[in-house]
Amino acid sequence: MLNAKNVAAGTLSALMACTGGAVLIISSAEAAGLSRPELISWLFVVYFVGGLLNLLLSLFYRIPMAGAHSITAAAFLSTAAAHYSLSELAGSFLMAGCLIAILGFSGLLTKVFQWIPRPLLDAMLAGMILHYAVDMIPALQQSPISGGLAVIGFFLVPKISRIIPPLLGVLVFGIAGLLLEHDFPALQTSGFTLPQLVVPEFTVNGFFSLAVPIAVLILSNDVAVALAALKKNGFQAPFNKLIAISGLGTAFVSLFGGHSVNIGGMMTTLCSSEEAGIKEERYRAAVVSGVLVALFGLFAWKAIAVIELVPKSFIVIITGFSLLGVLLSSMRSAFAESSYRFSVLFSFVIAISNVQVWGVSAAVWSLLIGTLTAKLLGEGRAATGQQGE
Repeated sequence: MLNAKNVAAGTLSALMACTGGAVLIISSAEAAGLSRPELISWLFVVYFVGGLLNLLLSLFYRIPMAGAHSITAAAFLSTAAAHYSLSELAGSFLMAGCLIAILGFSGLLTKVFQWIPRPLLDAMLAGMILHYAVDMIPALQQSPISGGLAVIGFFLVPKISRIIPPLLGVLVFGIAGLLLEHDFPALQTSGFTLPQLVVPEFTVNGFFSLAVPIAVLILSNDVAVALAALKKNGFQAPFNKLIAISGLGTAFVSLFGGHSVNIGGMMTTLCSSEEAGIKEERYRAAVVSGVLVALFGLFAWKAIAVIELVPKSFIVIITGFSLLGVLLSSMRSAFAESSYRFSVLFSFVIAISNVQVWGVSAAVWSLLIGTLTAKLLGEGRAATGQQGE
């Protein structure tokens, strides 16, 4: 039987995916010039399939695994997707899924991450999403009441209860501010449409500029975080199998325009923690999360209409708050290791620039130049004599 802790943790976990993550996908679709049916297809497939996949995994293994899609990959796509057609995006997503599946089936993940030091991954991620935090400042000026109440909610709710994440306070207080600050027109929803099959187009540019960064982001900031959280909380998860399943799921949803389906890092962290109840029953929190996420995907055609009524400034505020935790943890991890200096700095600055050179995205250049800098200057493990540990 479900208990209050299972329901609370599962609900909060789902909120993590269904707020800022949905906004980022809508932003990515707008940047790519997708039609409304194509956007609905994207949202439906990543949330419905993602929620269902994690629900089934939790029931099968009796281990709390929650997730939908990669929010960090969606953040990356909100700027990178503008240069590609839907077919090219689908081909890149499919290649990303195949890369992840190959790493899972072969067990090569450890070797791949030995090539790219974790601080450089974090520096790249922090640089890619930094502007979301910066954009919050002018957005707060544009929506002072809703933005101000959202800030109050961010600081007040954790004081009331440590179980409730600050993002929930941002949403509740921010929405209250919206009702005071704006007059909303009548809600006009689009009709329900089935997911649309997309014929993928494979390009070299798409592989290096989209597929590789997306695979790295999913593995390092979602799957790896989730597996680490499970291990920390005493769960023995099938490491390689879950990586492979995330890759196969991503490859499947790519055929309908979805960018990823995987185990969520922060969502799994919440559902596997003590806040979700006694250890033997925590998988039920992930089941609750999976059901809610899948339902969100099923009604994505209505959710889009609601989100579009909300002022863009408020969406920017919510998106920024939803990524603050990722930004903070990424910057802390990137700059905490003193043996990495210029390599981390170069990765961070290049990622912030968001420029493309020879059609290759800033994310790839960030990792490539950062890794080469670390090798040439003997930074990191090379400097401490810990290579291969």
